[in-house]
Amino acid sequence: MVSTTNGAGLSGSPSYNYNGVATLATPVVSSVSPTSGPAAGGNTVSIFGSGFTNATAVAFGSLAATSFTVVLASLITAVAPQGPSGGGSVSVHVTGPGGTSTSGPTYTYIAAPVVSSVNPTSGPAAGGNTVSIIGSGFTNATAVAFGSVAATSFTVVSATLITAVAPPGPSGGSSVSVRVTGPGGTSTSGPTYTYIAAPVVS
Repeated sequence: MVSTTNGAGLSGSPSYNYNGVATLATPVVSSVSPTSGPAAGGNTVSIFGSGFTNATAVAFGSLAATSFTVVLASLITAVAPQGPSGGGSVSVHVTGPGGTSTSGPTYTYIAAPVVSSVNPTSGPAAGGNTVSIIGSGFTNATAVAFGSVAATSFTVVSATLITAVAPPGPSGGSSVSVRVTGPGGTSTSGPTYTYIAAPVVS
């Protein structure tokens, strides 16, 4: 039996046709873990299967992985590239000397939350105001922030609505961005919430 070795010191055995000519098996992808990640990419994904020795490319849909490492003939770790901003599922493929894997598991890009409005748009600098946050992608939200300060508490009512208790803000008052974080990342530009300074009695 003849074995081949790649640069990582991994060996694999080619098969032979009836003429005794070596043929290399096409990679097969059986599963990926995790099966989802942020649309911004950057997630490290373990790809399980066979025929990965001397793999030359890994793709998420039509996009090449940001980087990948052949750990074993049955395991590759890859960094997911940026996906569709709105999220979606793509097939994961591995290419090697024997060809490219065909049908296999999918990896799902999760869109970052989007905050479209808040109500009310202002409240006391002392905090404690209950604010309705309207937008999309709020399912499984993990954090809500008013500027750089986490909400005192929050409740995910639906995929489009969160109610949050505003934390204390600057005593002199100011406007801050309201952001929501979820499995798909953190919302970017959005509406602001204004802290109103308490009256000063002189």
